[in-house]
Amino acid sequence: MRHSGDPDDYGLPRIDIVVPDDARELDRDILAYRREERRHRRRRRWRRLASPLTRYGLAAPIIAGALLIALLSGTLITVFGPKPTPRRPGQPVADRPMARPGQIGGVLPGWQVTVPGHRKRLIDLRPAVILIVPPGCRCEATVDELSRQTEQYRIALYLVADRRDNRQSAEDSAKEMRKLAGAARHAVAIVAQEDTPQLAKTYQAAGLTAVLVHTDGVVDEVVPSLRPDVHLDKQLNRLQT
Repeated sequence: MRHSGDPDDYGLPRIDIVVPDDARELDRDILAYRREERRHRRRRRWRRLASPLTRYGLAAPIIAGALLIALLSGTLITVFGPKPTPRRPGQPVADRPMARPGQIGGVLPGWQVTVPGHRKRLIDLRPAVILIVPPGCRCEATVDELSRQTEQYRIALYLVADRRDNRQSAEDSAKEMRKLAGAARHAVAIVAQEDTPQLAKTYQAAGLTAVLVHTDGVVDEVVPSLRPDVHLDKQLNRLQT
């Protein structure tokens, strides 16, 4: 092995170079160089594959995970969540009811209520179970049980706040009704807001009260003081006719 350290003819700095006598002495250096090159290639390949996720830092994987969770949650809710009650084709309102509007045997009064998204006449909610809910009801279990029964008979379920004593503002009572509607696990419970509290007064609600309405708008029965063990199967079956 020779060392070359003589001055350069062109005035370049002196460099100490070791020139091996046998090229086989470079095998170890060549192997080390090739290993290093393979490592660099693997790193470059991994960077190309991971670049779509790492281009925007940690935000991209987090956003992708959140979208995946939202997609799965939406699918599960669609398949297993409460189902809205299908509406029947429009039925005519009874033209010769047995009683006056606002009484049992008569049709629902004609005033309007606000349901999510739009205004409707109260009588257009038929057939239905309209629950008149007193303030501070704590009746989640009863609402859930009624959602099960109304879903079985394909009858719509509505929640109306009893505001006769004006202890709550319209906004507070609406918030309480929306929270209570979330307790209905079997069918959608729809919150209906009155402009003025009339329904509870008209049907003399006592505690949690159900107003049962036929397809023609006639009030079949008013059931007060509902509890979680309530059974309205016979009445709900009648509402379908």
